[in-house]
Amino acid sequence: MWVDVASWAMPGDQSSISSRGSDSESGSGVGSPSSGSSSGSSRNNGGRNGRGGYEGDANRSDRRDGKGSARENRSKQERPQLTEADRRSMDVKRRRGPKPEIDPAVAKEQERAKIEARTTEQWIDEGSVRGSAKSATQRAGSSGRAPREAPELDPVITAQLNDALGAQRGARLSERLAQASEALDRERFDEAKRIATSIAKEAPGVAAAHEVVGLANYRLGRYKQAAASLEIAHDLHENQEILPPLADCYRALERWSAVERVWLLIRESSPRHEILAEGRIVAAGALADRGNLSAAIEMMMPATKKTKSVKDHHLRQWYVLADFYDRLNDPIKARRWFATIAEIDPGYVDVQTRLRHIGR
Repeated sequence: MWVDVASWAMPGDQSSISSRGSDSESGSGVGSPSSGSSSGSSRNNGGRNGRGGYEGDANRSDRRDGKGSARENRSKQERPQLTEADRRSMDVKRRRGPKPEIDPAVAKEQERAKIEARTTEQWIDEGSVRGSAKSATQRAGSSGRAPREAPELDPVITAQLNDALGAQRGARLSERLAQASEALDRERFDEAKRIATSIAKEAPGVAAAHEVVGLANYRLGRYKQAAASLEIAHDLHENQEILPPLADCYRALERWSAVERVWLLIRESSPRHEILAEGRIVAAGALADRGNLSAAIEMMMPATKKTKSVKDHHLRQWYVLADFYDRLNDPIKARRWFATIAEIDPGYVDVQTRLRHIGR
């Protein structure tokens, strides 16, 4: 007898229907062993189980349970982990316990007391405040200092820039070069170098631009670049003031013959006393660097002459002389010159420290 498998299958149970279709398509007969086996298998798969349910339902339930477990595992993995701050916050809340409940009547009474304690402001009309506001705005807009005057450049240098670049461009670069000189005076050496370098490229025949570049590099400790720029500046326009730093660049580069050559130029140019003093300090320092302290001290001897008015360049020379004596292990003469400086300027450099440690 043929049993309709579809009557045992739940609506929508595609597995049982597929089983029936496959049996029919195979061409097996009703009474054949293979047909009976297939029908029995269809009944077992599509029929009721021992618990009164359907095997198809159980399979679908298992599949749903599997999907649910996957979703739960995925949600657990996606759940953010507690940080150390979260754990500390939970510990604090656990130690504090729940907040005490406040009696609504008490809270209402406290709020009423706060309201009654308030005071109202009384406004008095004192007329227009436009004048006061204007003066306050003016005070806020000013820095309290007199406006800085624009730096002025030597007219000769301005004329050189105008001749090289024209009146309009020359005037603009004159302002820029004045700004670079001001930056150099205010020890903004990188800024001074940057501005002056661009001007020197555009107007290579203007000695002042090369001079600012050289002095900025000198103060930054870039002695090779400083010497190159100062040499160009001196070749374009002789300037006694740049000779001592040029000699000091050569000293840092250990170009001893160049130091002696520049020192000779300084002496032959009959410069001001402070320029001569700086040149002497550099030349004597070059001798001391090579271990010839006696010759260095001999070169500094002209600085020991008596003077009616002590200037800064005198103190600088005496300090160098005292240092040479200290390095030569002559503490008596070293102390004498350090003490001379201290009598005139007790806070000069580290003279007090040198006096305390001399001869030790």
